[in-house]
Amino acid sequence: MNSMYAICPLLKKNQLVGLISEDEIFDSDARQELGDYILTIAHPYVFDTDHIYEIMRYLHENKLTLIPIINKERKYLGCVTLSDLLKYFAESTSLSEHGSVIVLTVPKRTFSLSEMARIVESEHGVVLNSFINALPNGDDIDVTLKINRPDISAILATFERFNYDIKAAFSESEYVNQLQENYESLMSYLNV
Repeated sequence: MNSMYAICPLLKKNQLVGLISEDEIFDSDARQELGDYILTIAHPYVFDTDHIYEIMRYLHENKLTLIPIINKERKYLGCVTLSDLLKYFAESTSLSEHGSVIVLTVPKRTFSLSEMARIVESEHGVVLNSFINALPNGDDIDVTLKINRPDISAILATFERFNYDIKAAFSESEYVNQLQENYESLMSYLNV
């Protein structure tokens, strides 16, 4: 099933039959009834009790843009789209909070989120969110920290002092300064 096309749930008496995509419809006989289609995904659903990480895993593994939700009686309850998931994470993971982002590369064997939080807190910051990504080498991970402070220069210096590998840093104050410089350049240009 190609996730580039629109996908929608196929229902029969409020029971989920499967998912069908535009390309499946367009590639078939126009006289064929929807109930006669051979659907390409064996179990295209998650249960209403499944954790959001399970839903994300299923969407990713099956290259879907939406997934139907059913209950234990297999009654169709609705669906979750990639857009829904993105909105959920944007609203629930402090992404909308002001602050800065630090990405650290650390060995798995020495990873300690509590130590990282202690370093941030020692410079009067708070870790609002963290994200861990395993690197292909298998030995290291990238740890992304969302910090509540717009200026993280002291926090970065402390991480460097503790020999952390700072892969990237995105400071809100740097962004604001860059915007101010761009604005001033534009005003100067317009006054010419």
